[in-house]
Amino acid sequence: MNEFLERYDELGEKFDPKSIEIAQALRINTLKTDDDSLKKRLNAILMKISFLQHGYYFKSQFTVGAMPEHFLGLIYIQEAASQIPSEVLDPRPGETVLDMCAAPGSKTTQMAAMMQNHGLIIALDANNPRLPALKNNLERCGVSNCLVYKKDAVYAEDIEHDLGRKFDKVLLDAPCSGNFATDPEWFKKRQVEDLKEVVKVQRKLIDAALAVLNPRGVLVYSTCSLEPEENEENMDWMLSTYKDLVLEKVDLGVGEPGLTKVFGRQLDPEIAKCRRLWPHKTGTQGFFVAKIRKN
Repeated sequence: MNEFLERYDELGEKFDPKSIEIAQALRINTLKTDDDSLKKRLNAILMKISFLQHGYYFKSQFTVGAMPEHFLGLIYIQEAASQIPSEVLDPRPGETVLDMCAAPGSKTTQMAAMMQNHGLIIALDANNPRLPALKNNLERCGVSNCLVYKKDAVYAEDIEHDLGRKFDKVLLDAPCSGNFATDPEWFKKRQVEDLKEVVKVQRKLIDAALAVLNPRGVLVYSTCSLEPEENEENMDWMLSTYKDLVLEKVDLGVGEPGLTKVFGRQLDPEIAKCRRLWPHKTGTQGFFVAKIRKN
């Protein structure tokens, strides 16, 4: 058995990865249309995703990404679990929001729609080849309240100094090891020992996020990883390192509470307020979401 599957078995989750199918999903872009108008226009079968505001599963005999509705920015092809972090953050019109790892812009454009283009989003990404995709998606989706910086989010305090203010809300959809649900070769590419380096980067990003967050501000931390080191154990480290933080309950109609016991180690019981999505249970890619408030 693969070493990752052995770990999942130890966590109480036994499944055959080959049996898991992830449904295609999209998000209706309310900056340019509304759900009813788009559903009438789009020649595809849309099924509302119960735990999302404007997310739909779809079936189509042709590539939706080649449709005029996609090029016009009326829709954004975005996997269901990927739409969750922005909704948990709940950015409002007039707020100042930081998207720390923004490219290619799925969550950036989603947050802009939630904010109705009012307020300010600062979108950071250090990956130069991904920046054109980010800018293209912002333009395609009609986003006008976003500034893009080519910058490693570890240095987010530079942006705070430029603006002269901290952020009301921060989204850290952290770089992670990913999961097998959307990559058939994932088990061949990954080793458990590689997690240590990934976690180091994630904790630096958490430090940076908290440094630029306003008092009473909200940070949403998410990954598309199933590995506890990148998720619950990071939250356990964060709560023990920072005494001015509280975890708020991620209240979703999908997934299950964060793990509070990992490989024989007891974690802070507050971590149960986080949310973990197992692909074999949710029909989505694997995901972890935590909502943190700074006192």
